[in-house]
Amino acid sequence: MIIDVHTHIFPPEIRADRAGFAHPEETAYGLIYRDPSARVIGAAELIQSMDREGVDVSAAFGFPWSREETARLHNDYVLEAQARFPGRIIGLACFDPLQPWAEREAVRTLDKGLKGLGELAVYHAGFDRRAIEALADLGRLCRERRVPLLVHVNEPIGHQYPGKAPLTLKMIYDLVQALQGTTTILAHWGGGLFFYNLMKKQVPETLGHVFFDTAASPFLYRPEMYSLAARIIGPERILFGSDYPLIKPGRYFKEMDAAGLDPDAAGLIKGENATRLFGLKGS
Repeated sequence: MIIDVHTHIFPPEIRADRAGFAHPEETAYGLIYRDPSARVIGAAELIQSMDREGVDVSAAFGFPWSREETARLHNDYVLEAQARFPGRIIGLACFDPLQPWAEREAVRTLDKGLKGLGELAVYHAGFDRRAIEALADLGRLCRERRVPLLVHVNEPIGHQYPGKAPLTLKMIYDLVQALQGTTTILAHWGGGLFFYNLMKKQVPETLGHVFFDTAASPFLYRPEMYSLAARIIGPERILFGSDYPLIKPGRYFKEMDAAGLDPDAAGLIKGENATRLFGLKGS
């Protein structure tokens, strides 16, 4: 079973009027999605892509909105998509974790049946003390509900692009420490944090609850990233995520093949790890 843990879907209201939702407080959304070339899709389009690409299940979520009404609209659409396509779409709740209503929205959506929180992001300030405390509170909720928390992180160096947060490795590591005991997924290879699993002390234990998804890897890294990461952190800690509709899944599969992953490692990354993480029945 192939499982994509990182996809984005949008309700029809936002797809029809993307500029209308770029309110002044939604600067991150405006930066990423005001550009007409930035694709936004609905649940049916995601399912069509999954069928073409051979993906069995996708974890889908929205955007970390700062306005509560927009976050509710988007999360309700994800709930509808999960109900409309049972067994195909796993919904996660997404919102700005710094807002005073964030935990209320997390509880509401988890009570209604979403399967975790994500992709939670702090695009402008990075993980300062306030952000880490907010995400740690949400992590405690995820531990209580036994669901994963997926957090946006990115590499601290290299070229700039819309949505690249001003993060440092220390910020990411401090967040991981604050989330001890929470099943945590760090998007986009965790900004490269897994490289430090080679250290002899502290870091391997600290990273013990962390998974790393592959979202946007073809834009960021050479194919050998897969084989190196499998050697350093272990294939059982890597999750296939496409960031669709940004990149089609097939491009990732080609790069995994080019990296020379053995079939067992590829099977873990493509779906077996996510099957266990989300408590699905494998096939």
